[in-house]
Amino acid sequence: MQRSLIENKNLHEAPLKDMKQTLKGILKKTGLIDFAAKEALKLHNWSYKTASRLAKVREGHEIHPKHRIMDYHGWFLEQIEPSWKILDVGCGDGSLAFDLAQKAHSITAIDIDPKNIEKAKKIHERANIHYQVGNAVEEKFDAAFDAVTLSNVLEHIPDRVEFLKKLRPLTKRVLVRVPLIDRDWITLYKKELAVDYRLDPTHFIEYTFDEFKKETREAGLAITDFRTRYGELYAVCI
Repeated sequence: MQRSLIENKNLHEAPLKDMKQTLKGILKKTGLIDFAAKEALKLHNWSYKTASRLAKVREGHEIHPKHRIMDYHGWFLEQIEPSWKILDVGCGDGSLAFDLAQKAHSITAIDIDPKNIEKAKKIHERANIHYQVGNAVEEKFDAAFDAVTLSNVLEHIPDRVEFLKKLRPLTKRVLVRVPLIDRDWITLYKKELAVDYRLDPTHFIEYTFDEFKKETREAGLAITDFRTRYGELYAVCI
């Protein structure tokens, strides 16, 4: 009796299974599955960006919660000494410069966007921080620095090797934080399907470790220490 019931069940399920396979075949041939997959990945991008904006509003202040959770400022602080003079490139609203200034001797913080510098002076001012508007790629710096910080900056520069070469006469040490493209399988899958995979549309690159190592080597820099965390690479280059 039990065997008969199982046989009947299999008998009824077989046509249904065949129908599903046929339907999948039709959808695949017409390109609907490919279209739906890409649209779902685009929705994933939208959801990520929307959640990020809402998280900042929910916090009720200017600082995004990722700064608190990721604590990447802590890594930069670990790398510097109290006597150092630091150049913070692409300083944004000055949040990193502000924290570095608690430990370092002085900070020169530069950003290409005047609005960022205006905001930095309002909310992240310190006596030992000098904020300036400028394009670090083109700017000529007269002073030398004990370290240059590039926190989520390098990926925004088209000719990164030449830029890094330009920094070499200014400092013996470059502290870098960049996003990694292999932070998640879905990021690589988006790239395969030609769906925008970047965390920011102004990124020229999101790195693999080998790509980062190649660029720094071409610029004449050596990676002396590194770590990966939250899908990002942190590296000390000399």
